[in-house]
Amino acid sequence: MLIQRSPNGIELPFSSEITPRAVFESRREFIKQMALGTMAGGALLAMAQREAFAQTGEHPKLAAKLNPAYSSMDKPSAYKDATTYNNFYEFGTDKSDPAQNAATLKTRPWTVTIEGEVKKPMTLDMDALLKLAPLEERVYRLRCVEGWSMVIPWVGYSLSELIKKVEPTGNAKYVEFVSLADKKQMPGVGSRVLTWPYVEGLRIDEANHPLALLTLGMYGETLPNQNGAPVRIVLPWKYGFKSAKSIVKIRFVKEQPRTAWNVSAPSEYGFYSNVNPNVDHPRWSQASERRIGEDSFFARKRKTLMFNGYNDVASLYSGMDLKKFF
Repeated sequence: MLIQRSPNGIELPFSSEITPRAVFESRREFIKQMALGTMAGGALLAMAQREAFAQTGEHPKLAAKLNPAYSSMDKPSAYKDATTYNNFYEFGTDKSDPAQNAATLKTRPWTVTIEGEVKKPMTLDMDALLKLAPLEERVYRLRCVEGWSMVIPWVGYSLSELIKKVEPTGNAKYVEFVSLADKKQMPGVGSRVLTWPYVEGLRIDEANHPLALLTLGMYGETLPNQNGAPVRIVLPWKYGFKSAKSIVKIRFVKEQPRTAWNVSAPSEYGFYSNVNPNVDHPRWSQASERRIGEDSFFARKRKTLMFNGYNDVASLYSGMDLKKFF
């Protein structure tokens, strides 16, 4: 097995080619807001984390060029919203829980093991993952199965870049993603809401689609803990829960993986989980969505688009009954 690690002491790169965050507060403004006590608890925590990371170097910026071919024209959501309104059940089931509880997650050292039906199994640390391919920024819409959405500038590269390195065999029909499940770091892992560890999966052709992003950052920085640090995937044409967070293992397998939500509630969460306004969740419609940050009295719900508007993936499902394979 090939193990790639960088020498100790190497710092992540800094560059002038940094995409600005949607909402940035200066240090003085941050301190002022703290003194005034006008910030909500979750937002205050996120600001405090960013300030601490800026001083310690633990949350560096990432040099990434915008890929216009894979960038939404929608206005990005505020950084504050993207980092304080999250689903990450390993840290709690309320939307504010991840931002409040995820500081316990230790993201260095971290390795991802790639195994199964591959010719070149390997274990990569974060420095190796960051250098595996040029980093891109892609502004993707994210649609949650619960009916809300955001627009986030993610940083990473196509998952296919990693897949090429490990050379899947002809037996590799699916890719399984396994998230960290550590009760000491993740208080939600002790709950019975899901079977742990969190597992997600894709058909290998889905995983190889250029839109599938191996994600190492957002808003020009490394990922905040509550957003799936230090490495996750982002699949903009699928509901958000398909985008596995805090990944520690990627397995190439012959059979369709048993994924966390599909095991928990198979009638509600299908294996494919493509965004589809024509297939309702058993308990609510999927025809419209609420964009987080557009919460004024006059804000209207947005019409949900097939595949979340990413129609390039339609050919992956040619001839499939998407009401049956939901």
